[in-house]
Amino acid sequence: MIIARVIGSVVSTIKEPKLVSQKLLILRQCTSSGDLSGPEMVAIDTVGAGTGELVIVALGSAARETDKTEGAPVDAAIVGVIDSLEVESGETFRKE
Repeated sequence: MIIARVIGSVVSTIKEPKLVSQKLLILRQCTSSGDLSGPEMVAIDTVGAGTGELVIVALGSAARETDKTEGAPVDAAIVGVIDSLEVESGETFRKE
């Protein structure tokens, strides 16, 4: 799993039937302090995340292990919205 920030959304009127009615969001990988650090990716949203939120993302086959993604052609799924992050040096992120 990785930490990412939601930076946008995808609108797709024609898509694989198992993705119909599923929200697709654009994410960018982040550091533990919430700083953008990696490439952009598209992920299916299983938890109702919104733009600007820090999220937990399951990648690869783990992304297909939720009720909403089972059997779907996805390799990235948002599985949690982060309220706060804490590392050895202390808290690095807190949702406002």
